[in-house]
Amino acid sequence: MVTINFEYFKPKDMIEAINLLSKFEKKAKILSGGTDLIVQMKENIEAPEAVIDIKGIKDLHEILFEDNILFIGACVTFSELIESEIIKKYFPLIKEMSKKVASIGIRNRATIVGNICSAVPSADSAPILLVYDADIIAKSSSEERIIPITDWFTGPKETILHADELVTGIAIRFPDKKHVGCYEKLRRYSGEDLAQAGVCILAFEDLIYKVAFCAVGPVPKRAFIVEELLNDKEISDDLIEEAKHLLQEEISPISDIRASEEYRVHMMGVMFERGLKKAISQIHGGGNV
Repeated sequence: MVTINFEYFKPKDMIEAINLLSKFEKKAKILSGGTDLIVQMKENIEAPEAVIDIKGIKDLHEILFEDNILFIGACVTFSELIESEIIKKYFPLIKEMSKKVASIGIRNRATIVGNICSAVPSADSAPILLVYDADIIAKSSSEERIIPITDWFTGPKETILHADELVTGIAIRFPDKKHVGCYEKLRRYSGEDLAQAGVCILAFEDLIYKVAFCAVGPVPKRAFIVEELLNDKEISDDLIEEAKHLLQEEISPISDIRASEEYRVHMMGVMFERGLKKAISQIHGGGNV
């Protein structure tokens, strides 16, 4: 086992945390849930000079809903999202996704902000944030940036975040139209497993649809071509088949130890159809608003 020597800091506020990031530049890592970072350090994938533990910053633990905008702080765990009355009332799709993340033990530690900062192609939270057009709030010593989620992922395990920036949270505007959502995740077994493929559909009562996926390309992304086909149309079996064909052009899965390319392509079509029909059924039956 390789020993990693590093300095440990637990700042009490964001200013202190941001100053530490600026001081160490690219040689510091943020610790929140730690479900990725600790494993990477044990396996010598990461060897930071400083670990900045942000769990002591009170403002980063908040879930707020004001002026139709949801704010999720950087230290909010998936378990806290599941238990939140705000999430249950206004964003049940986030609750549905959170319940499908790994295992209870992981959900008790892992954060939704950490999930997108790790930027693995299979990040469960990414498709949901993409269909909601979420914004990522990042602060440095010189400015605050509001980054659209569509600009966030730049490659496998890579984001647009600068080394001196701290993600303080995620902001999502509540849609002003009746809508329902569905997240379909393919995994090998129940419990702690990454998505082999995932697709999220957000359906609005005025025949507008938003579609995003994960684990079937280098980065999670919106399926804008599929959305353009579906929008303003009544959904039929023929239209679904056409959309499934287009979806194959939007994804680029690989074969690995967890699933083959062909299986992922096939199952994406199955899950897309299942999720779309489920969302349409819910919206006509008085689904979540």
